[in-house]
Amino acid sequence: METPVFEEIDPANDCDCPGCVHWRRVLPRSAGGHPAAARVLILAAAATTALGAVHTAPAFAAPHAPARPGVPAGDEPDTPQGGKAPLHGPGGKPTAVRTPATTRADIIRRAKQWVAARVPYSMSEYWGDGYRQDCSGFVSMAWSLPGNEWTGSLDEYGVRIAKDDLQPGDILLFHNPADPEQGSHVVIFGGWTDYTHTYYFAYEETRPHVRKQATPYAYWSNSDGYVAYRYKGLTGGTGGTEPTTEPDSAKPGGPDVTPYPGPAYFGAGADNKYVTQLGRMLVERGAGPYYTSGPGPRWTEADRRATQAFQQAQGWRGRGADGLPGARTWALLITGGGKDITAGEARPSAPSSHGLPGYPGRAMFRPGATNTYVTQLGGQLVKKGFGKYYTTGPGPRWGESDRRNVEAFQRAQGWRGGAADGYPGPETWRRLFS
Repeated sequence: METPVFEEIDPANDCDCPGCVHWRRVLPRSAGGHPAAARVLILAAAATTALGAVHTAPAFAAPHAPARPGVPAGDEPDTPQGGKAPLHGPGGKPTAVRTPATTRADIIRRAKQWVAARVPYSMSEYWGDGYRQDCSGFVSMAWSLPGNEWTGSLDEYGVRIAKDDLQPGDILLFHNPADPEQGSHVVIFGGWTDYTHTYYFAYEETRPHVRKQATPYAYWSNSDGYVAYRYKGLTGGTGGTEPTTEPDSAKPGGPDVTPYPGPAYFGAGADNKYVTQLGRMLVERGAGPYYTSGPGPRWTEADRRATQAFQQAQGWRGRGADGLPGARTWALLITGGGKDITAGEARPSAPSSHGLPGYPGRAMFRPGATNTYVTQLGGQLVKKGFGKYYTTGPGPRWGESDRRNVEAFQRAQGWRGGAADGYPGPETWRRLFS
């Protein structure tokens, strides 16, 4: 028997040359990967004359790279970040971790670009900027990392932080080392939805496409396993000086948007241009049915209820939906963020004050007020026999005739002094409509 010789062959899967046709016919296929992506060693021995040219069985060496889901073929073109990194990490340990400098505003801006483009989710496809279209590729892109990382390596690019330290641009990471494809996920923190810190805005690449959504802390599933990290290359302040909500420079409109003027500009007695601006923004977001004659510079119950409807549309409750615009409410309105008021929320429900259903508040009954409640009040006064001061009948505009009729009704209850001032309070309303 002659000495065996080693021959290295590139079996081309779709080549029709006589040699490739012969090898495809006599040799079994390699078990892992595309045949053009791996090279095999073939043990060939010359036939002996005594055995009548019987061939020895070929032996195959293992492919160079193990077969792993999501690992791109070696002959794919490079991306702007270099070779396309495998979904489940490199074969060897990384040599060094580079963290290019970036800001929170830039992280959120890049995340929003993918949201606007509705980049579809994929563990094997790459977007035009060279980043893999899965959750860890999305974070790699937003953090502007030099390569496509995975859930098992992103922690190397960040420092672990506590929940109370979370700020826009940080991440919440869950990595399942036992089975990376089962449950592993990472999202970008975009800011708390309200003061309770139970929901936050998550930027995430998930099926069917990247999204921004109000999300319970830490996540819908595997919540206890998520860990908060802050990017090591962050510039522009990392010591807690950043805002707890998304920075204005990260939102549409940039830093030139009208800043929040403060709570003193809203509420009972307020009369300024910011009330008008608030009302107009609310109308654009679906609060039109709450206004019968506005919006205007004087704060009214319509402004409060419209603001409350917008806050409730964001999923806020309790003090988070008190109808008085705080910094977060203003930021969402001024930048077009958050959810619009739906048709159901835009139907004004019967308000309550002091526990009395239906009473709209004293602000509805003041000189210059024009609304349906004035008409409703006048109709009930006439029905109760206290409409003698009307000359043309009850209407939506509050006038002296309304006040005198209310005063007459109050005096009929035995009230005097300030209790019979002609302006309906909760008890006047209750007795009129009981």
